[in-house]
Amino acid sequence: MPKKIHTDKLLAEIRGCAICKKYLPFKPKPILDFESSSKILIVGQAPGIRAHESGKPWDDASGDRLRDWLGVSADIFYDPKIVAIVPMGFCYPGKGKSGDLPPRPECSEKWMGQVLKHLKKIELKIIIGKYAQEYFLSTNDGVTESVRNQDMNSGVILLPHPSPRNNIWLKKNPWFGKRILPVLKKRVVALV
Repeated sequence: MPKKIHTDKLLAEIRGCAICKKYLPFKPKPILDFESSSKILIVGQAPGIRAHESGKPWDDASGDRLRDWLGVSADIFYDPKIVAIVPMGFCYPGKGKSGDLPPRPECSEKWMGQVLKHLKKIELKIIIGKYAQEYFLSTNDGVTESVRNQDMNSGVILLPHPSPRNNIWLKKNPWFGKRILPVLKKRVVALV
């Protein structure tokens, strides 16, 4: 039972965090969820505006596509006993010229190490998009090459961002749907 108390304490500290508030368009609202029993870790960029408004991560078309890629229902996806959702930036960073701004670096600098130490039962890390891949990978080959050349038998699976803005990328890279997604679904379904 002490682990549950530790989880609640760590989550409360993170959800009360406001270190980047002067850079945000709205009041800080860290959006993440995990438990010490989580088996799958999903690390994306930062919550979008819809997630900020609802308080629910991946609460948009990107989340719908991600759940489809994983082959899981929303009930499983949002069960922190199974899936830990920990973005690189915990709060909505605001709008940029061609989409949302990058995640604020303060979150990963302050919290990511603590969260990862706490998640001892993770069997599969799903690392989504440029910012998460730059944090977790020792090389920076770019999203396309990193996703294409990954070892699908490792404990880490790399994905492009599932945003509808990436429809062109998905059309240009049909190997992703044929080679990566079937293995991803099989790995995830085995853990849930």
